[in-house]
This record gives sequence, structure tokens and C-alpha cells, in this order.
Amino acid sequence: MVGAIQLPLMRPIQPPDFKTEADLLAACRRQDLSGFEQLDHAHAARLKTHAYHIVANRQDAEDAVQETFVKAFRAIGGFQGDSGIGTWLCRILINVCYDLTRKRRREVDPEEAGIADRPAPIRQPALKVALETALRRIHPKHRMVFLLFEVEGLRHSEIAAILQVPEGTSKAWLFEAKKELNRMLMEAPQ
Repeated sequence: MVGAIQLPLMRPIQPPDFKTEADLLAACRRQDLSGFEQLDHAHAARLKTHAYHIVANRQDAEDAVQETFVKAFRAIGGFQGDSGIGTWLCRILINVCYDLTRKRRREVDPEEAGIADRPAPIRQPALKVALETALRRIHPKHRMVFLLFEVEGLRHSEIAAILQVPEGTSKAWLFEAKKELNRMLMEAPQ
């Protein structure tokens, strides 16, 4: 073609790959959006799983993760680095989820709405339904430790940092969670 203009191939701009957590943290503290993009890419999926286990609703879990990153963006300057950034994000997420759960409870009281004893969908296996029901009934702190340890595979040291409790407390709460779940599952009608 005569007179055609040749444009260079355009490649999408890739955010820099921060090699260490310290580099990533420094970028985030500078409010570098590529740092936050990498932070989101590295932690969002795991945070959504944690949030879903707390709020039991996919949309609320996604909203909680988004709110977590907004809060992290605003508070990153105050992050001391005493724990890993993933642990810090998880702590923010748990607080956001608890706030959301309290807000939802104030909006709709399940007893008044007539949905407190709604049966679970039939397509779910009975044991899964019994376990989910029992998990909803145990103490929230015990449930959180159980989910972080048994479902997410975190170590007690990580759970202790996330929940800001001694490691021994994490172990004790897991023991109590298993004891409560075992009792409830044994009492459940077969």
C-alpha cells in the first residue's frame, strides 16, 4: 500500500513486578496504583474466600474485599510491617465483614422476616448442610479459627496474627470449635 502509515505494535502496559514484599509495600506507601494492583492480584482470591466464610453471601464477600482494599489504600502509611501484608489485609477484611454482618442484622431480623428456619436446598448433601448449620451456631471466634485452620490451611501463628490473639488462644478456640461441632453433629437428626 502506498502512503499507508505503519504504527508500532502497541503492547498493554504491564505493572512492574515488585520482587519483594518490602518493594511492594514501598510502592503502596507511595500510593503507586501498580503496587495496589499487584497487591490485589496476590491476595484478592484468598480474601474473597475468607469473606465468604464470614458473610455467607458471594456479593457481600466481594463488597467486603473491595472495602478492604479501599481501607488499606487509605491506611497503608500507618502499616508498621510487624506482620505480613497479607495478614494485615486479612485483619482489615475480618473487621469489614463483622461490620457488614452487624449492619445486615440491624437491617433485617431473621425472626421477623420469617426466614430464620428456611430449609437448605435439597441438592446439598445432608452432612454438608448439617456442618454449615452447626458452623453458623458456634461462637463466631471459634468458627473463624476453625475456618482459617481447617479450610484455609493457615498455621496457628498466622491465625494468631490475623485475630490479634496469642497462639495458644487460637489453639484453644480451635479445640472448642471442634468440640462444639462434634456435639452438634452428634445431636443432629440422622
